[in-house]
Amino acid sequence: MDEGLLTGKRGVIFGVANERSIAWSCAKACQDQGDSLIFSYLGKPQERRLRKLLDGAFPRSPMVHCDVSKDEEITVFFEEVAKAWDRVDFIIHSIAYAHRDDLSGHFINTSRAGFMQALDISSYSLVGIARQALPLMKAGGSIVTMTYYGSEKVVPRYNVMGVAKAALETAARYLAFDLGPRGVRVNCLSAGPIRTLSSHAIPGMHIMMDVVEQCAPLRRNVSPEEVAKTAVYLVSDLASAVTGEVLHVDCGYNTLGMFGLEPCTECGAPRIAMRP
Repeated sequence: MDEGLLTGKRGVIFGVANERSIAWSCAKACQDQGDSLIFSYLGKPQERRLRKLLDGAFPRSPMVHCDVSKDEEITVFFEEVAKAWDRVDFIIHSIAYAHRDDLSGHFINTSRAGFMQALDISSYSLVGIARQALPLMKAGGSIVTMTYYGSEKVVPRYNVMGVAKAALETAARYLAFDLGPRGVRVNCLSAGPIRTLSSHAIPGMHIMMDVVEQCAPLRRNVSPEEVAKTAVYLVSDLASAVTGEVLHVDCGYNTLGMFGLEPCTECGAPRIAMRP
């Protein structure tokens, strides 16, 4: 059998909520390329869902509890990883959270507590994870985190999560600078809108997906599998000179400026004009 891109490598996956998670697609794509994985989970319901998934696809992969809002739990998590492995080659960080109330209405109404929690879990967790993982990344490696275009431009109703993702991308660049001398690369993967458990909390998700389908150069939405293939590239040696980057996987939507509006031929309501 031919060797895969990740044969012999060991990776840690944070953020599998269910079979529709981007992190789950990344795990399957990494497995196809020959790596070994350890998974994190949070709470009993997620533990049951993840165990069912792993029993079917990754029967020998360990799963370890970790609440990334607590430094002591991140420490214990990597202590458990160290009991199983003497090194880690890559980490996929696919964790984000904001109160549902802070993802609707106007951004100006974001609560202080909601703002802090969104940045803590969605952004600072990358820093905490990288710090505890570093001693195990003895031969260098790769850290990949998931972001979204709402970090760069205003996406209505994305609100505080857009601010958190902007902080995440900046944190990734500073981590890339800090960890580069140790041979550790840090990159962000900016996926287009995808229907996942977490995206259900964003009002108007279907509108976001409709707009991308109408306007993106490829005239469609991205699939979780396409995001996962790009993650494999970033954690593999093919991306050995790539660090501090935000790589868009969104069917080209991020390249656009502005589309005009024209009346719908059926109902007269304004719709995105496909031609100038």
